Amino acid sequence: MRTPHLRLLRRPWTAALAAAAAVALLVSGFIATPTSAAAVGCRVDYAVNQWAGGYTAQVKVTNLGPAVNGWRLTWTHADGQRVTSAWNATVIQTGASVVAVNADWNGSLATDGSAEFGVQGTWSSVNPAPTDFALNGLVCGGTGTTPPPTTPPPTTPPPSAGCGSAAVCSGFEDQTGTTPSGAWQFAAPDCQGTGAAAVDTSVAHSGGRSLRIDGRAGYCNHAFVASTANLSSVGPVMYVRMWVRHTTALPAAHVTFVSMPDSSQGGRALRVGGQNGALQWNRETDDATLPAQSPAGVAQSRPLPTGSWQCLRFAIDTTAPKLDTWLGDEQIPGLHADGVPTQDIDQQWLARTAPPRPTTLRLGWESYGTGDDTLWFDDVAVGSSPIGC
Repeated sequence: MRTPHLRLLRRPWTAALAAAAAVALLVSGFIATPTSAAAVGCRVDYAVNQWAGGYTAQVKVTNLGPAVNGWRLTWTHADGQRVTSAWNATVIQTGASVVAVNADWNGSLATDGSAEFGVQGTWSSVNPAPTDFALNGLVCGGTGTTPPPTTPPPTTPPPSAGCGSAAVCSGFEDQTGTTPSGAWQFAAPDCQGTGAAAVDTSVAHSGGRSLRIDGRAGYCNHAFVASTANLSSVGPVMYVRMWVRHTTALPAAHVTFVSMPDSSQGGRALRVGGQNGALQWNRETDDATLPAQSPAGVAQSRPLPTGSWQCLRFAIDTTAPKLDTWLGDEQIPGLHADGVPTQDIDQQWLARTAPPRPTTLRLGWESYGTGDDTLWFDDVAVGSSPIGC
């Protein structure tokens, strides 16, 4: 495996060169961060995680000039790299030139405001970070008049942190006792053991209540609380947002804490949980995982931090086998399926082409080996429009 490098910048130290110093490159846990950043125009932070022949890059563009409503970031891949997919932006590569245009919901950048997106691609001999970023035609670190973006300003509002019109919108404040009731019912699919669920008034993300799950290791300790809402008509993209807090790091063994019965699988579940210490999707019908559980695949996922509330979001396309997953504002590369095969990520997942069609949301715990955990869920939402944290 070849290691990408950050090009060294030599004097004279011009504003255009200062922009190149705003690139941070992450490789196998090593971060190379410049000591100087652009003072005006824009700044770009570019963090890479790579494997043999492939890479993902998380790109953060910060607007240091006047507010813009619609952005277009350009750069050059002069060493043969090819962008194959992207998230949170539309990215097109022509020859060595790359253009990224904002999504509908992240196009407005105030002064000092930023947007993040990601790309996935391939490389052959070397994979250096780009050094010639420009925002709306203005070289990062430069000055001048910002030309209008090439696409019209977005008209779709950004994801709302509220969820009033969603099919599911619950902070569990309507629960009056310690036993889930009403719109939330206890369920133990397959078999029930010592796992338990309760409404908790001592821990909450907002308000005064949350859902607590005491998860126990072993297959027959299933404990879930299911929403009574029928989600069959939510879509065509189903957006799920929840806040989750747990006490024990995800184990090496396979566990699940979100289970969604899926009519495309005959009622078997589309599941979110963990394996090898990191978050993963799992499909019950064929036990496919996203990402693949190779070291390179697991490296593209993320752990679920313990001891604090985490905003976890999903976008499930019900017209194609596509998924997106965010932990906070970061889209997780290994939990992203766009229909284009990606080594160590989705080769198992794309073996089945039937689009998912979740019908119910269940929150809880099931373990297929070792792994006790105590979890809390709060501010849960499911709807047909993006739902923010």
